Order: sequence, then structure tokens, then C-alpha cells
Amino acid sequence: MRRVVFNRNFSVAVVVSNGKRSARWYSEKLGFESSVQGHWVTVWPKGAAWKIHLCQQPKSKLEPGNTGISFYAKDVEGTVKELKKRGVKFETDFTKSEWGSLAMLKDPDGERHLDQRGCALEQSSH
Repeated sequence: MRRVVFNRNFSVAVVVSNGKRSARWYSEKLGFESSVQGHWVTVWPKGAAWKIHLCQQPKSKLEPGNTGISFYAKDVEGTVKELKKRGVKFETDFTKSEWGSLAMLKDPDGERHLDQRGCALEQSSH
């Protein structure tokens, strides 16, 4: 059987009410790179092999809640302080637990993303 090989690049969709506005928010608040090519609006941290596709839908189609996307930072507390200076709102402020630290930020449509340090970060750094 022939082995199937995928490369390290990928994208994940987050449904938003306004792709261009959301791209500006990710760029201005989180420092992400962005690209707008018609419906295909993407954002990503500089140097990342992945992108978030900001998939524009009518507001009635939005499902607010946790996107399931986690951003990892070595210094979550410092990152939260910096993001607050940039005007980012948090659903859950900086919190420490036995496995690591976390905070939950909100994008312009109220979607929540985790900013954390814990087991997944430790494993990915090897």
C-alpha cells in the first residue's frame, strides 16, 4: 500500500460576520499576517505553516462559542498583559493551574480562543 504524505501546511476555518474587519483585528491586535483574495481571507502568525480562514457568513449563521483553537505562548501572563494594552477582550483572564496557564480571548464576533501553556506546548517543543 502506498503511503499518503501530507505536508505541514494547513488551514482551519473560523466563521466570522466580516472577513476583512476580522483580518484587521487579527493583524492589529495579535500581530498576525493577513491575505485577502475575495472570499479567501486568511490570517497567520509570521512564519507559521498554518492559516486561519476567516470564512464570512451572515450574522444569523454565526455560532458563537469556543473555536477549539489554542494559541501557545511561553509567557501567557505577559502575552495577556500585552494583548490587553492592544484592546483585546478576554472571556477568561490569566489563570494558573496544575498543568499550566491559560487565558481565553475573544475575537470581534465573540468567538473564544485559548492562549495557553501546558502539556501540548511542552510536547511540541521536542
